[in-house]
Amino acid sequence: MLAFIPSSLADLSDLILSPYFWLPVAFQIWMLVDAFRRREWVWFFIILVFSVFAALWYFFMVYRNAPSATRGFELPGAHDRRRIKELQAQIHHLDKPHHHLQLGDIYFQRGRLALAEASYRAAQARDPQDLDIRSHLGQCLLRQNKLAEARPLLEGVCLQDAKHEYGYSLMALAETLTALGETDAAIGVWRCLLENHAYARARVQLAELCAARQQWDLARIEIQEVLADDALAPAFQRRRDRVWLGRAKKLARKLKG
Repeated sequence: MLAFIPSSLADLSDLILSPYFWLPVAFQIWMLVDAFRRREWVWFFIILVFSVFAALWYFFMVYRNAPSATRGFELPGAHDRRRIKELQAQIHHLDKPHHHLQLGDIYFQRGRLALAEASYRAAQARDPQDLDIRSHLGQCLLRQNKLAEARPLLEGVCLQDAKHEYGYSLMALAETLTALGETDAAIGVWRCLLENHAYARARVQLAELCAARQQWDLARIEIQEVLADDALAPAFQRRRDRVWLGRAKKLARKLKG
């Protein structure tokens, strides 16, 4: 499976002791594990059968082209340290609101929410009307449980554009209302969102609210949709939605009980 067939025991011993054997083996196992986690079964068996050459092919064709996951919450933005330095330099020389916004997005993706908030507030001070800035600041405040500050920002954005950022601002508003205990309003926002989008993140949280109200049939409908969509989803989407899929499966087990 993993290497060449030796012609003798001596050759086998030399092969096992050689780093040139273990490095490609480790690489192949790494790609096998990645294909398994993505549920890329065709690739999994190709790598298994055709050894390190197939693993190298998979690395360039699939692994490098798949978007990263961010624990179920996403905002657009670059992530590397060089980009942070570039933005800091642009802010120093130009001090434009979109540079502060982009820097805030990077910090948000990295989970450095206090720094993200500071960057978003700097962007808002320079352009108070920009929808992206207000939305991203609202989502950052939500993640920090600063719900009273997040709500007016997200409500204002959604009133101006209910489809802002493909419904992500509306999802953040629904999550804020849920956290505030305003279940009726949250359910209304989730249903409005799902008229135009089929995000697992939205369906699972709506199903959880329905289950909390003992509306079992409504909860089952949403969970069945999530599981059905996952069965046909491409690998990168399954990877991105794995947090929500896990919650969907957990709720599905509860609904069967």
